[in-house]
Amino acid sequence: MTSLIYDWENPLLHLAHQAKTNHRRTAAIVTTASLTDWAYDYCEKITAENSRSFYLASRLLPPPQRRAVRALYAFCRTTDDIVDNARSDSTAALQMWRSRALHSNDHSHDPIPTAWRDACATYHIPQLYAEQLIDGVARDVVQNRYHTFAELAEYAYGVASTVGLMSMHIIGYTGEEAIPYAVRLGVALQMTNILRDVAEDWRRGRLYLPQEELAAFGLSEADIAAGIVTEKWRSFMRFQIERNRRLYREAWPGIAMLNPEGRLAIAAAADFYAAILHDIENHDYDVFTRRAHVGKWGKVRRIPSLWWQTRGAA
Repeated sequence: MTSLIYDWENPLLHLAHQAKTNHRRTAAIVTTASLTDWAYDYCEKITAENSRSFYLASRLLPPPQRRAVRALYAFCRTTDDIVDNARSDSTAALQMWRSRALHSNDHSHDPIPTAWRDACATYHIPQLYAEQLIDGVARDVVQNRYHTFAELAEYAYGVASTVGLMSMHIIGYTGEEAIPYAVRLGVALQMTNILRDVAEDWRRGRLYLPQEELAAFGLSEADIAAGIVTEKWRSFMRFQIERNRRLYREAWPGIAMLNPEGRLAIAAAADFYAAILHDIENHDYDVFTRRAHVGKWGKVRRIPSLWWQTRGAA
């Protein structure tokens, strides 16, 4: 167990344990081996096209787990895109996707559900985690502001911590003591996304930054709309980044609770995202006119150090 459980974590841990103890499993779609391989290849292309960080980190896994986590990525990406790119009723579209991805047996020609359902059956991923993820993404349809960090953390659990919890089943882990670390890492990763994507989210009509904390630093939505880096904004971002880094540090011991062959990939994924915080700082906290990122070489050169750190993890 982590040495300290924050108040905002307690309801998230309840959700995580609820899904873990729920014995519903997602059955694989009945199909041929060649169609299943085709489905996994399709998910690999989706991952390569949409997330260089995830694609690179997943290359550090053994081939069977690699293709399973890429099926997981494609499932999550599709779920997210339904809300972000919907031209009609997002709620109805999500319901249709939920049925196709988790329940129907009539879509062996549909590569993402085919690969995802095969991965779920192979690695005994609790179905409720996937349900929680879809429900988390669905919040974007009805909610675009969060008053407190606790509210935002609940959202982050749905859209990010669930991904880590499902990944743990693919990689393998020691036991339930690993769950709080996965939950916390998911919140850290999603907060990095939020800090990086302030301008993009604002254009979509969303503001994920906690309203209570903006006000505490003398900021309002008018400041976000203006998109100007001021001293108040710098102070706010320093506070956000410090908390974000603390969550990464506190989640790190969970790496040792994963099966050895999967530790480097998860450590790399976390480290690549944490490095985005440095890029934000290096550009004077300007997330309004540029999107913070870490280049491919910046990621690759971090891997030897990460390999050394995870090699002796126990």
